[in-house]
Amino acid sequence: MFLFWVVAGVISAAAAGLTLFRAARAASAVEAADPTPILYRRQLAEIDDLADRGLLGEAERKSAHAEAGRRLLGAADAPVEAWTAEAAGRRPVLAAVVAAPALALGLYLALGSPGLADQPYAPRLAAWRGGDLATLKPAEIAAVLRQVVKERPGDPEGLRLLALAEGASENPPAAVRALRRAVAMAPERTDLWRLLAEAIVYRDGGEVKPEAAQVFAEVLRREPGDVTARFYRAQGKQAAGAKAEAAADLRALLADVPASDERRGAVEAALALAEGKATVASVSDEQLTAIRGMVAGLAQRLDASPDDPEGWVRLVRAYSVLGETAQRDAALRAAQARYAGQAEILDQLAQAARTEPMR
Repeated sequence: MFLFWVVAGVISAAAAGLTLFRAARAASAVEAADPTPILYRRQLAEIDDLADRGLLGEAERKSAHAEAGRRLLGAADAPVEAWTAEAAGRRPVLAAVVAAPALALGLYLALGSPGLADQPYAPRLAAWRGGDLATLKPAEIAAVLRQVVKERPGDPEGLRLLALAEGASENPPAAVRALRRAVAMAPERTDLWRLLAEAIVYRDGGEVKPEAAQVFAEVLRREPGDVTARFYRAQGKQAAGAKAEAAADLRALLADVPASDERRGAVEAALALAEGKATVASVSDEQLTAIRGMVAGLAQRLDASPDDPEGWVRLVRAYSVLGETAQRDAALRAAQARYAGQAEILDQLAQAARTEPMR
């Protein structure tokens, strides 16, 4: 522990000293070498270059030379400020250099555990693996399963379980990677294809993009009556603007889903939305929460990667359908500013903003 404090103190002192040294050195360089003549010569060279290219006449060249000379004389007469602690803006720098290590030390003493022994990752992983899985967090279960998968590289079931744990620990990209490996090992398993497609939708914030649609198509090739794949295929068509095809697919799906199937309500709500007949009463609180969650996921993705005109159109349309006019207008303004001058995108945004809300 004593060694820790010694090392921490040396590092803090070195960082503070380096900051002060660089600041003093920079200030000394400014005092030692007046940059005004250099700037003056550069400005004259630029003036001569413009004149040589015919962009300035001889009279304008002489006038520009004279103006540059006047600025040089004015700058030369200005007093040079010496680097002192009292100079404007430098005292806060010195105070910050001194306060940062002290603040860090205070926070560590208040919130840290100086006497706590090191906890290497390997012993913790061994403890998780030897303990009760019911007591572990999803991220800890995923860590255990990653080790198990390494020990059993040809087991698609281990990868399936790993994907479920990665999804539960809010790591959808890792879940998709695990399921892709599982599908490569056992391409005959339709359940793995279905899980992969759902994981891709989850990763993409609830949107059914072409990548997910392609995997769902593979599921339907194997099991044409798969309810989940048919539902998401219709959602993908609706997101692409093919509302009539989406509604037709959903009507056919609704005819095949038994009244006792708990998924029937989601199909009915999606059909009402595709036909433009959705009402607040026709959508349950759970379904409405799920829809809002998908829209929020889309908004977060656009905030991180805003260069997606189709995504902005979908976001504006979704806010319009939900009747959230403030969010719709904010998203519309942001998209219009980003794609100013691109008439086709602006027209799509305007149409999306005019979408009728659910009643």
